[in-house]
Amino acid sequence: MSSTRDEPLSARFDVSGVTPDGAAWLASAGPYPRSTLALWEEQPDAPVVLPCGSVFDVVSAPVVFGRRMADRLWDEGPGTGPVATFRGRMLLFAAPGTAQRLPSLLRWEEWGAQDGGCTRTVSIPPLLCHGTGDAVTVPAPLSAVASPTRSDTRWLVAPDTRQPWLPGPEILLWAAVRAARAAVRISIFPPADQDAKVYDVSRRR
Repeated sequence: MSSTRDEPLSARFDVSGVTPDGAAWLASAGPYPRSTLALWEEQPDAPVVLPCGSVFDVVSAPVVFGRRMADRLWDEGPGTGPVATFRGRMLLFAAPGTAQRLPSLLRWEEWGAQDGGCTRTVSIPPLLCHGTGDAVTVPAPLSAVASPTRSDTRWLVAPDTRQPWLPGPEILLWAAVRAARAAVRISIFPPADQDAKVYDVSRRR
């Protein structure tokens, strides 16, 4: 057993940025929050499957496009709620109801971009919207520490409060459109090291 497992729960979660309050918020999405927290007590590096729709929705994007969305939200917008990467996808935690509303907004945006006279070229890749009736696998509180080789499964903006601010469908549409516009810009310079990006969570609403 690693030494991190022998540390108090709060100390272990704080290592990766997932605070005890953040862990409690995540666990509250499931039908048995105490069981989820007990699992993390024993296995802080274990991902779990949590239902969407009541505590949060999740918008899953291809990891590169999702990173662009997060960058737009932090550089030009109000910031994000919790954000994680999981096996090649970016998970953006959103306000409940987002999964129901966002697809229609995206279809409207696509229709508007093709409307007569418009010359906009906005290509938004398919976004998977998980809401009521869906469930997602979220990284463990210690995913980045316990499994440093699995850099594709970790928290980028870890939950740190029992009532985190979560973006709604309009904000995520705004971020998706701007991320798509940024994607069509061609640069002769190599991309910056995305792993070096640090989000100032003190700016989050």
